[in-house]
Amino acid sequence: MPVTFQILPHRGLVYVRYEGFLSLDETMAAFGAYLQHPDCRPGQKQLIDLAGVTDFERDFAKLFAVQARKLDVFARDGAETLIVYHAPSDLGLAMSKTILMSWEPFEGVVPRIQDTEADALALLGQPETSFRDLLHHADKV
Repeated sequence: MPVTFQILPHRGLVYVRYEGFLSLDETMAAFGAYLQHPDCRPGQKQLIDLAGVTDFERDFAKLFAVQARKLDVFARDGAETLIVYHAPSDLGLAMSKTILMSWEPFEGVVPRIQDTEADALALLGQPETSFRDLLHHADKV
């Protein structure tokens, strides 16, 4: 599956990585798996790594439906969720801008775009400067 996630419970962070074509159906399948995970919590920061995306589905009505479903978890019980999109390419940036527009009607989500791993991690309050280091050190409290 071209979308995977890893919950870093000690960090209050979820790392989501996309590879290849970003499909909204696959996004929803991965989100469903996230909802079933015992470490899933409202308000967990989300780090969305788009570095490996080669293209994305452009069904905007479906995108809004996906975002509304995610909001049910991200803003549950008054939680606010910071979502940082790592978009180091022109394609990733274009996709991120589309995604940010889809969040505009909703409260409870704070979406941001960063083009470097170090900047994305800094915005999320993480001490590492690369995703590899973050994942390596994630279990350490």
